[in-house]
Amino acid sequence: MYKVLVTYDMFREGFTELEERYEVTFPEGRDFTVEEVWEMIPEYDVLCSMFDFPVNKELIDHATNLKLVSNYAVGYNNIDVAYALSKGLTVTNTPGPVTAPTADIALGLMLDAARRITECDRKLRTLGKRMKVGVLENLGVPLTGKTLGIIGMGRIGKALAKRAAACGMEVIYHNRHQLYIDEETRLNVEYVSKEDLLARADFVSLNAPLTPETRHIIGESELRQMKPTAILINTARGPLVDERALVNALREGIIHGAGLDVFEFGDYPLPELLELDNVVLCPHIGTQTLETRIEMARAVSNNVIGFFENDRPITRVLHP
Repeated sequence: MYKVLVTYDMFREGFTELEERYEVTFPEGRDFTVEEVWEMIPEYDVLCSMFDFPVNKELIDHATNLKLVSNYAVGYNNIDVAYALSKGLTVTNTPGPVTAPTADIALGLMLDAARRITECDRKLRTLGKRMKVGVLENLGVPLTGKTLGIIGMGRIGKALAKRAAACGMEVIYHNRHQLYIDEETRLNVEYVSKEDLLARADFVSLNAPLTPETRHIIGESELRQMKPTAILINTARGPLVDERALVNALREGIIHGAGLDVFEFGDYPLPELLELDNVVLCPHIGTQTLETRIEMARAVSNNVIGFFENDRPITRVLHP
């Protein structure tokens, strides 16, 4: 019987079929530490890792029986994929279940930052009746009639494009590869250069994976190419944005605002961002719904079962 090691403490509902088929080890009440996994992994055929659990060369070499790394996330920058593939391992991820909720959060951040929802809520709570509420106070900007620029037109980018269209927005995009014309027509989107996107978009949404090429895809130069009325949204990976450059841009009015669900230096934003009213901050809640978490666990399980039984499709990561 194959042995499966799950590094994280998660709802068991999504792992029911996996437990029926194989010997599965879970942590109890907390996630396994790197040291604990190091001790156990030589005995296991499968490692089910979380998006923040490092699967590096040393661990791969130490895991002498390992055949599959099934990551609980759409992103896989926690895994040395190139080395894993060179060692004959298979790596999988869970793009399906995260698509809709992440697109929802991106749209929510757009609405919040544009209409100053969180800012007004905060002021009402702290200022009470001292908050100015006149008809020309707290003015925001609409989504309808505005242009959304999407950088990274994968599953989440396409889902966001559909939501933006429902809000009456024009959608332009930049991607490593242009979509086929029939798909562009169906989504009603226009392919443009990155420079054109930054110059035209009222909202810029980052939906690209983190790679060496996309790190700091938005830095000081890019922020200065954006409209002073533009709003930046990042629900992908924090290091896509030079966070210190973003702080300066928000302070100086180089761009109008931002909505962030991820941060460059870990789970928390730079302290300077906490002082600014023109940025909405969330602690990586893009996939934080009960239903999504269970579906992601089920996707992890399906990847493991499909790998061994070849009875269902799996979502392979084919390159770094």
